[in-house]
Amino acid sequence: MAIAKAERLMNLALCLLGTRRPLSKRELRESVEAYLEAGSDDSFNRMFERDKDDLRELGLVIETVESLDGEIGYLARRDSNRLPPITLDAEEAAALGLAAKVWQQARLAGAASGALQKLRAAGLPEDVDPYEAHGALEPRIPVHEAAFEPLMLACRDRRPVVFDYRKANAAQPESRHVEPWALECWRGHWYLAGFDRDRGAERVFRLSRITRKVRSRGARFTAPVPDVVTVRETVASWAGETADRSALIRLRTGAGYPLRAKATGVRELGDGWDELEIPYGHGLDAWLVEFGPDVVVLEPAELRADVVDRLRAVAKG
Repeated sequence: MAIAKAERLMNLALCLLGTRRPLSKRELRESVEAYLEAGSDDSFNRMFERDKDDLRELGLVIETVESLDGEIGYLARRDSNRLPPITLDAEEAAALGLAAKVWQQARLAGAASGALQKLRAAGLPEDVDPYEAHGALEPRIPVHEAAFEPLMLACRDRRPVVFDYRKANAAQPESRHVEPWALECWRGHWYLAGFDRDRGAERVFRLSRITRKVRSRGARFTAPVPDVVTVRETVASWAGETADRSALIRLRTGAGYPLRAKATGVRELGDGWDELEIPYGHGLDAWLVEFGPDVVVLEPAELRADVVDRLRAVAKG
């Protein structure tokens, strides 16, 4: 949502909440600065009707009242728009505190902290500390990619985006036109699921491979958004998690712990190398490339060829 529109909606909401009597369109137009800039009555009427519908969609209860002389007025009574008291038990407060801790390294840290402060002001028991440690392990979701925040907002607002994306086996990035659905963190990496307009199909993008700035587009979504966006399942299938075969690789001693965790068999070769048998499925070549010189594919030959091709593409880039 553009800042100008958000400010206009805020001012309209304050007018409707602050009045003790219904306000006519004329009075609202004189009270909200943005409405004074409307070029004509028709332009103002269209803008006001859209804003009124948007506020109602956001949950504001706006009443329409007709006076004795037939004039229509609007107001939002405070008692109709007051949230019920918030009551949280110790377990619920602990869950909120845990969620806030998860985002401490992300751009949402300020919002998470502010939300908990508002809950405290709204009646969160003083003897419950949502930030209190509840275990030896403290979760973190690191967010270092500049693309995270604009994509998060685009997912929320249902706005198409354009960004340059470099595939693992590509020397140069390509422009992608995407309708973003959801973001999810999987194995320490952030992924975006959405509808790729150029390819006319669902795609998953790793945020660390997005280059340059994410640009928003004003057009609407053209494809329906699934009720459940299975980002993790889609990424897992492309990363070989649904493997039905095995691959044999050499792995440098002391390296590649994610690969070791997946291995179904490990044999020491000596000279600083181990031999691992790991599940082999679609996308395993892209994952192996990330370990660079610490991994050598022994078999099957097709996997070895795919990894070599990807490494050559990266070297050319």
